[in-house]
Amino acid sequence: MKIEKDTAVTLFFKVADAHGRLIEESGEPTVYLHGGYDNTLPKIEEALEGKEAGYQVTLSLSAEDAFGARDESLVTTMPKAEFPPGVKVGGYVERPGPDGQPRHYNVVKIKGPVVMLDGNHPLAGQALRFGLKVVSVRAASAEEIAHRHVHGEHGHHH
Repeated sequence: MKIEKDTAVTLFFKVADAHGRLIEESGEPTVYLHGGYDNTLPKIEEALEGKEAGYQVTLSLSAEDAFGARDESLVTTMPKAEFPPGVKVGGYVERPGPDGQPRHYNVVKIKGPVVMLDGNHPLAGQALRFGLKVVSVRAASAEEIAHRHVHGEHGHHH
């Protein structure tokens, strides 16, 4: 079966920086719903469109095509007195972003009475290489399409 809109694609992936240093690797296959459901990067979907199980590719993506350019307006602070208990550096807190919408912020540093936060994706601003190997492709179920993500093994569990 070919990868097209409303197919569930199971694959292995590797993410490396522009110099080839490994950042992340899937130990087990991961699965996403193909077809513009924001389950993976658009350039990955574009590269896999029409391909079948067994297809392998390495993509070099600019920062803009990967996780976007860094947005310094998403680097902020908050008073430690308002900081939720139990969250440490490397953890996340949810706060309103510059647009007023809820956003996850990575806790970068706790310094005295101030907590430094970064709302950028950890890989924002970086050109990246994605190694992809398609394991299988199947038609997505009506429920998966309605929920906009894959269910079951390697997918989303409710």
